[in-house]
Amino acid sequence: LLIFIRDRTKIKSPSKNEVNVCLFQIVVSLGMFKIDFILCKEKHLNMKNSLKLLLALLIVVSCSQVETETQQYSIETLMSNNRSSGGYFSKDGGKLLYSSDKSGIFNVYEVDLNTDKETQVTGSTEESYFAQGYSPLTGEIVYSADKGGNENSHLYLIREGESIDLTPGERTKASLLGWTKNEKQMYFQSNSRNPKYFDLYKIDIETLETVMLFKNNKAYTYSSISNNDKSLIFDLSLSRSIDKMFIYNLETKQQVEISNQNANYWGQGFDKDDKNYYYTTNYEGEFHYLMSYNIESGNRGLVYKTDWDVVNSYLSKNDTYRVIAVNEDAKNKIIVKNNKDSSLIKVKGLNKMNINSLSFSDDEKMMRLSAGSSNSPGDIYTYNILTAELKKITSNLNSNVDPSDLVSGEVIRYKSFDGLEIPAILYKPHAAKREAKVPALVWVHGGPGGQSRIGYRSLIQYLVNHGYAVLAVNNRGSGGYGKTFYALDDKNHGENDLQDCVWGKHWLEKQDYIDSEKIGIIGGSYGGFMTMAAMSFEPDAFKVGVNIYGVTNWIRTLRSIPPYWEASRNQLYKEMGDPYSRDSIRLYNISPLFHAKNIKNPVMVLQGANDPRVLQIESDEIVQAARDAGAHVEYLLFEDAGHGFVKKQQQIEGNEKILTFLNNYLK
Repeated sequence: LLIFIRDRTKIKSPSKNEVNVCLFQIVVSLGMFKIDFILCKEKHLNMKNSLKLLLALLIVVSCSQVETETQQYSIETLMSNNRSSGGYFSKDGGKLLYSSDKSGIFNVYEVDLNTDKETQVTGSTEESYFAQGYSPLTGEIVYSADKGGNENSHLYLIREGESIDLTPGERTKASLLGWTKNEKQMYFQSNSRNPKYFDLYKIDIETLETVMLFKNNKAYTYSSISNNDKSLIFDLSLSRSIDKMFIYNLETKQQVEISNQNANYWGQGFDKDDKNYYYTTNYEGEFHYLMSYNIESGNRGLVYKTDWDVVNSYLSKNDTYRVIAVNEDAKNKIIVKNNKDSSLIKVKGLNKMNINSLSFSDDEKMMRLSAGSSNSPGDIYTYNILTAELKKITSNLNSNVDPSDLVSGEVIRYKSFDGLEIPAILYKPHAAKREAKVPALVWVHGGPGGQSRIGYRSLIQYLVNHGYAVLAVNNRGSGGYGKTFYALDDKNHGENDLQDCVWGKHWLEKQDYIDSEKIGIIGGSYGGFMTMAAMSFEPDAFKVGVNIYGVTNWIRTLRSIPPYWEASRNQLYKEMGDPYSRDSIRLYNISPLFHAKNIKNPVMVLQGANDPRVLQIESDEIVQAARDAGAHVEYLLFEDAGHGFVKKQQQIEGNEKILTFLNNYLK
């Protein structure tokens, strides 16, 4: 029985004390069984039922004494996990290109799918390099990189072992948009002419001659280019809830509006013959659904609709397969449909991993999958559709980390101050229980309008592994829960959405495994703002706050947004307020910097010196103001980081210091 209990509870090596405790419990249980059996006999109960009672009693009592052992990992061990992105097939499907930070910083790697041999293509030690794909004509590799996290990414071509900057310019920001039908030219967008607007270009991949195709003077954002190189789809954002979508003929220069109602519109691509264009909209309902638009007739048709947002959809090269990605309660659900017979492709062997994205090879025989879970950083796979062979390309989880020691996120819901139901994701330490209460953190996502989703986050797992419960709150205004919920914090930031976080704390207080006196708040970017808002406007609610490059002065932030955000400036102003209008009064009132005198509990601030979104001065000033108010503040500034700490060493240092701060001032 002891061996059975040990194996069933995954005990690696039960101690002598554990065995003695179990033996003692069995003796006691047998005594209880004897009494119970006599009572059962007196009541003429079945002997078989009494034996069942004994077995259940022995297992429950014994297992309650023998607990699983959770390994506690250092930040170096957890950060020895790798991250990967991309996954692009070569023209013939024989190679796969992707990026990984296994060298300590993101570099480009290539895998020969026939021999499984991997080659590190780039050897950067300073900047992160991200794979963008192959030239279908020459097979040469294209990648992107910025400088020190400044977000001004350029496109580079590797030719004869040398990197060629295809989009030069100190303040130029560019991205790849696709290839022409003859595959001789590459489409890309660049703001080199005007920092506010992205023009459309194509570059001859052999001669590197560049030609402008479309001059953008209205902050359009590009969605798709037709396969026949004739039509361009672009959007114009008017507000958070209204977009305009247009089809532009590159030959005749004629422009036709596709959007026919006041709603959101997201482009999803042409079919093979350019007869139909696909887009998502939320005009008739709370969530985005997939529609088709016939280019010649203008007729529309419903393609797919469900009770959650359809966030992405596309066709394989020959229209054989349709991929539909749905944001289903903070988790990706991907559907792969065979258009010939409406059958669905079911990928086996991922062991409960969630597929986050996929793409097809040109011949439609292979798929690239990216799949992960809350307790695993996830990996890139290839899947042979004909043979159903699943091949793992990356191994991102450190072999010294047992996934069972990490935790899975659980979606919960709680009521806020006004009765509104707030969705959240709970990460509960294995050892947390009534007899061993743990401290907790309310985690606030970035945005505004972002969403905490089921998936692996190294900092969350690190904190939970070291004894902190984490509640990732999707406060009102978060994406993924319908357009009404999404709009609830418009020009109300730092007010009702902040109360959603405070009431998340109240929910935690009611859990019998939480130490109600030890609850803090943490977040990055918009979540960093919410952290400082909590410390300034609700100074007694949270014992500590961790602000990771968060906004503290909305007037300055909205006046200093990067010029290439021009396409979303109106949307941002209509959501947050126009800093050049009377809205500045409200923006002043919700900015933590101007109310820092209220801060009294310990705060930690982390910032990147090259951050173009939240300037370093934001963190410098709030740190000084909080210290002037008498609060304890710890400040960590990375000189070579932007809005997000990409390098492993930055994450190791930042996460470790966050844990030390929490251990000292919360735990």
